[in-house]
Amino acid sequence: MFDLASIVTYVAVVIGLFLIPGPAVLLVLTRTLQGGRPAGMATGLGIAAGDLIHTLSAALGLSAILMTSALAFTVVKVAGACYLIYLGVTAFFAKASATRVTQLPTVSPGQAFAQAVGAEVLNPKTAIFFLAFLPQFVHPASGSSLAQFAVLGLIFSGLSALYTSLLVLAIGPLSRWAKGLARLRQWEGKFIGTVFIALGVKVAFQQR
Repeated sequence: MFDLASIVTYVAVVIGLFLIPGPAVLLVLTRTLQGGRPAGMATGLGIAAGDLIHTLSAALGLSAILMTSALAFTVVKVAGACYLIYLGVTAFFAKASATRVTQLPTVSPGQAFAQAVGAEVLNPKTAIFFLAFLPQFVHPASGSSLAQFAVLGLIFSGLSALYTSLLVLAIGPLSRWAKGLARLRQWEGKFIGTVFIALGVKVAFQQR
């Protein structure tokens, strides 16, 4: 289906993309700071799952709607922006305890996973990226296009999960150290909330 040179090129390009920090990386880092390694790992897996959904959409041609329809793009963009801003406002205005240490809402790995899937799926820029990027490595003469899309999507999602997992493992010790400092914890919710709100605003102003 794919020759070795094509796979190596594809993997190299994907890794290069991961090295450019984006909303997904910030999402993983903030969830790790908030809920520790389990929440961070779950967020990374949620993003990978969202990427698989985008792969399926691209394979079926659904993402083309976002590229050709300004209304569809706007609806998805606004929905994604509102979702991220909602998460940010929730964290930003989390109530403080009597010791003035911010008590962020508890986020289970399941919740972190579901929220990450939602954030990734509702990002129209990601949909268009998959529609424009994956076809460069799909060749009808090499077999089923749908199967090729599936393989490329699985590789992308697998590398994404691996990359975010390494990030979580790297930031874990820093997270435990930061949580031991009451002064820093007072601003933990504000920091996480600001990141989510900023991501929402970024999505809101995306252009096709």
